[in-house]
Amino acid sequence: MTKKAWYQLLTVAFLLVVLVGLSAATLDQLSFSRFDKAYYLSDQQIAFIRPGLTIEVKDVSVAADRTVSVTYQITDQKGMPLDRDGILTPGVVNTSFILGYIPADQNQYVNLTTRSAKSPITNVTAVQGSADSGGTTVKLSDGVYKYTLKTKLPEGFDATATHSVGLVFYRTLSEFGLADDLANEFVSFRPDGGQVTKVRDVVSTDTCMKCHDDETFGFHSHGARRTVEVCILCHNPQTIDPDTGESQDMAVFIHKIHRGHSLPSVVAGKPYQIIGNAQSVHDYSHVGYPQDVRNCESCHDSEAGATQHEAWLLHPTRAACGSCHDDVNFTTGANHANGLVQNSDKFCANCHWPEGDMEFDASIKGAHVVPTASKQLPGVNLEILEVVNSAPGQTPTVKYRLTNDAGQPILPTELSSFSLLLAGPTTDYTTMIRESAAAGSVAAGDAFNYTFKAAIPATATGTFIASADAYRNVNINPGQVKQETVRDAATNPLTYFAVTDATPQPRRHVVGDVKCDSCHGDLAMHGGQRFDPEYCVTCHFPAALDASVRPADQLPGRSIDMKFMVHRIHKGHELTRDYTIFGRGGTPHNYN
Repeated sequence: MTKKAWYQLLTVAFLLVVLVGLSAATLDQLSFSRFDKAYYLSDQQIAFIRPGLTIEVKDVSVAADRTVSVTYQITDQKGMPLDRDGILTPGVVNTSFILGYIPADQNQYVNLTTRSAKSPITNVTAVQGSADSGGTTVKLSDGVYKYTLKTKLPEGFDATATHSVGLVFYRTLSEFGLADDLANEFVSFRPDGGQVTKVRDVVSTDTCMKCHDDETFGFHSHGARRTVEVCILCHNPQTIDPDTGESQDMAVFIHKIHRGHSLPSVVAGKPYQIIGNAQSVHDYSHVGYPQDVRNCESCHDSEAGATQHEAWLLHPTRAACGSCHDDVNFTTGANHANGLVQNSDKFCANCHWPEGDMEFDASIKGAHVVPTASKQLPGVNLEILEVVNSAPGQTPTVKYRLTNDAGQPILPTELSSFSLLLAGPTTDYTTMIRESAAAGSVAAGDAFNYTFKAAIPATATGTFIASADAYRNVNINPGQVKQETVRDAATNPLTYFAVTDATPQPRRHVVGDVKCDSCHGDLAMHGGQRFDPEYCVTCHFPAALDASVRPADQLPGRSIDMKFMVHRIHKGHELTRDYTIFGRGGTPHNYN
């Protein structure tokens, strides 16, 4: 046997030993992310506990006495059956069932598994959507059960109507130091056995997940309600908070929660509150939507799969529109166009059609145009073509091109603000040079050159970045009541250039603009002209402080390093210490 063949044989033998050493439990463990507690279990613990919870509905039936039964199977992450009682397999599986239907003349659910809630404040009793209570469970086989609801279908029920059952389960594994495993399932059926054709599918859960991650998106007991399909079975027009009189209809309170502090009623001084179980007060008056609230399509988007994502355009209602515009009184006409009274929804679309011929008109799309996204803006596009004379101690020249969205050239002097920036080194920024570039730029064919007044430090090493921020003020809707001046800003160009490196070495990529925009829309900071985290870190570097703008009696300065600042901002009210930083003009910004 040759030496080469011998080493190949040893390698194969070693790999076999490694693979044999990876037990089935270890392979199971690899299916968890590091954010799951189960990821840190030993092989033996995983083999014993078998974490995970999956629901599969096998059948839904309606008996002659109008009782509804649901046959379902519960399994762990490997598809092995679970014991609902937590005896044969670890962890009791708690189960809830919600039943509702869509009447033939309506588009939203009516909940059948209701409860009565009486307010100790107003003495008003409200019937609210809830889960079934008092039904019976029969075990059919390992992991397979049949639950018969105590709630019956009403006498004379419409057998052709869409009926739906929401299953809300959680598996308690706290005795093993693990979080609950949560699962929802949703099934629609027609009691007559016909095909379901009428659904309620306006916003998908995936859309919610763009901002609300899987770790925190869960509501009510144990955070077990986690899908829009389940939520709307209870959160429909029939569910009212008896303490405040506020609707808990999904189309109303979700809009109001997300508009929060900018609701007309809140601005006028009335807090937006809902009082829940055990008289717990939920105050949403301080909630701020992470982007412009007029961007309706951030939730009502076509890409997430909701089949009725255009409902906001095609079927305007007083409830949905009045949730954001909550100073409009449709009964009296107060704050409605021309004081018009609207006693029903059937005429709303006569004025508020989906899209008109003009922006900012009475159409639904027109009324919700975000000014910075207006089609009236010609656009500003800035491209950095090259950076020369960039060695330590030299004054670099940046060649750039300016055009509008039609590709036509823009003169730098036409801009309302234009600054070029150099920063480095990219290993972690310590130097930043920013200069106003409009007046000092020189034409160079279809481009311009700007030579910096400040030199790159003589001690500089590595790679630097060249970037810019630029905008011009544009008057949109000229001569109209809705005339306004808008900043038409360029996205920040990002060009790396070598100072002492043989070739440019870009800064490590940690978080991209797409990630921020998934929640914030087209995120633009500092007057709507700074867009990209790769640009932000040129100022918000590890040694950056707000000391230069912080009042003397508020010193020492606080860190505005990107990773520190952004984490603290997003932690927000959960912070245990004050986080107030000061911006330009000594303006305080508190993020607690």
